[in-house]
Amino acid sequence: MEVEPTTGAPVDALPRRVPVRQPRAHRRDGEKPDDDGFFWAPIEQVHWDGTPLRKEPKQRLRTPRRRRPTRAPAAPDPIRGLAVLLALSLVAAFFAWVSAGPLWLAVGHSTAGTVVVTDCSGGGLTQRCRGIFTAADERFRTHGVRVSGVPAERTAAGSTLPARVTGPDADTAYADSGVGRHLRWLLGLLAVAGCTAGIVRWTGATRLADPRQRRWATGGGYAGPVLITLGFLVAAW
Repeated sequence: MEVEPTTGAPVDALPRRVPVRQPRAHRRDGEKPDDDGFFWAPIEQVHWDGTPLRKEPKQRLRTPRRRRPTRAPAAPDPIRGLAVLLALSLVAAFFAWVSAGPLWLAVGHSTAGTVVVTDCSGGGLTQRCRGIFTAADERFRTHGVRVSGVPAERTAAGSTLPARVTGPDADTAYADSGVGRHLRWLLGLLAVAGCTAGIVRWTGATRLADPRQRRWATGGGYAGPVLITLGFLVAAW
């Protein structure tokens, strides 16, 4: 006896057609319904429950996008890093030097007095003036100090201006007043901070592969300009 492989039943026992109710629009030419209004479709064209087979829409297979391989950070160039380190350290040292005295004056560590201008040359940013500073209580007098912040109309020799110094050993007397005396140290320290960020960025300290070496290199890049600034503050006390 021949057996149907799907159901395991004898082939002669399986129906060859099943009734399917179809609308008039889907009737084929020559097909007539039976008394109950059903059409007998071949079993190969229906499911087990009698519903007709329908073509399943083909789903478009999506190919996964290939991820671009992440590139490892390039190793820093030691020659370039050393050149940047030396250049920015010198620039940071200059701005720390010109900002140390005005910073002490801004926090109140100063001695008031008068300065007599003895010589002036240049103008604007290139102005260079020298003079004699005398403390207010005449405790000390300093000859040949550099005078900063001299107005253009007071550059003649013999002009007397109120000024301040950080102490008897100071080599600069500041005649600035108002906002000008605060801009000297504020802009200078901002320049030092910019040089610090440039050292950390352009020397390649943040691109080192080893995390421990990266932390040490980054910390050293920040600590260098800070130590230079502290050194000039101690010298300007």
